[in-house]
Amino acid sequence: MTTYAVTGASGQLGEKIVRALLDLHASPFDVIALARDTAKVEDLAALGVRTREADYDKPETLAAALEGVDRLVLVSGSEPGKRTAQHAAVIEAAEAAGVSRIVYTSLINAEDTTNGLAPEHVATEERLNTSPVETVALRNSWYLENYTARIPGYLESGAIVGAAGDALISGATRQDYAEAAAAALTAATVKPAYELGGEAFTLADLAAAVSTASGTDVGYTNVTVEELAAGMQAAGMDAGTAGFWASIDASIAAGDLYTESTDLAELIGRAPTSLATAVASAV
Repeated sequence: MTTYAVTGASGQLGEKIVRALLDLHASPFDVIALARDTAKVEDLAALGVRTREADYDKPETLAAALEGVDRLVLVSGSEPGKRTAQHAAVIEAAEAAGVSRIVYTSLINAEDTTNGLAPEHVATEERLNTSPVETVALRNSWYLENYTARIPGYLESGAIVGAAGDALISGATRQDYAEAAAAALTAATVKPAYELGGEAFTLADLAAAVSTASGTDVGYTNVTVEELAAGMQAAGMDAGTAGFWASIDASIAAGDLYTESTDLAELIGRAPTSLATAVASAV
C-alpha cells in the first residue's frame, strides 16, 4: 500500500488535506499527519491516522518523520522569511527517505508575479526542479477565507477598503485546495505544475456578496496603496508590515491572483466553491 504524509497537519490547510485523503478512501493507517506539536493533531489520531513530529526548524526531526513515506504533501510554512530554508530541509529529508512524490503548495502565477509572497515559493520550486523525486507544484490563488474571516469588520464599518481596483481574483476555499492536494497526491499521473483558482471576482463583487448575505449595505472603497498602508498603520500595524500587505493589493491590481486555468475544477472533479456560497456560509 502507498503511504501518504502531510506536513503542517495541525494547520488550517494541512488538516483539511489529511481529511480529504480519508475522503478519497485512503486507509487511516496509510496516512501520516506531520506536525510540530503532535498534541495538536490528536483529533486526526482519533480517526486512526498516524502522527509524527516534524518541525521545519528542527531538521533532526524530519528523517524519522518521513521514514517509510511514499508520497508527501509539503504545505508551505507560515513564517515569511524562513520558508526557503525550511522547505529545503524537508525536501532534502524526503529525498534521503526515498519519497517518490512531493506535492508542494505554491502560489498562483509564481513564475510571473509581483506578489511579495512569491520569492520563497519560486525558490522552493527551483529546489524541487533539481530533485530526482517526482514533484508537483500546486500554485494556489487566494483563500476565500482571507476575506470571509474579515466579514465582521466589513459589517461594522460598512465598507471594504482596498487598493485592488477592479482586478479579478480567482479565489477558492481551503477545502477546495485541500481536495486538490489530496487528488494530486493520490493520482496515478500528474503534471509538474497546476495553476489553481476558482470563480473570479472583484472586491466590489465581494462587497455585494456580503451585502446580499447579511442584509447590511457594504460598499467597496478603492484607495491608493499608500493610503491603504496608512490606514493599516492607523489601525495599529507597524509600518513595514502595513507596507507589505498594502503591496499585495497592488499585485492584485496587476492581475497576479487571476487565472483562466481550470486545473482546480479538474483536480477536484467539481466546480470550486463560489464566492456567494463562501460568504453566505461565513455570514
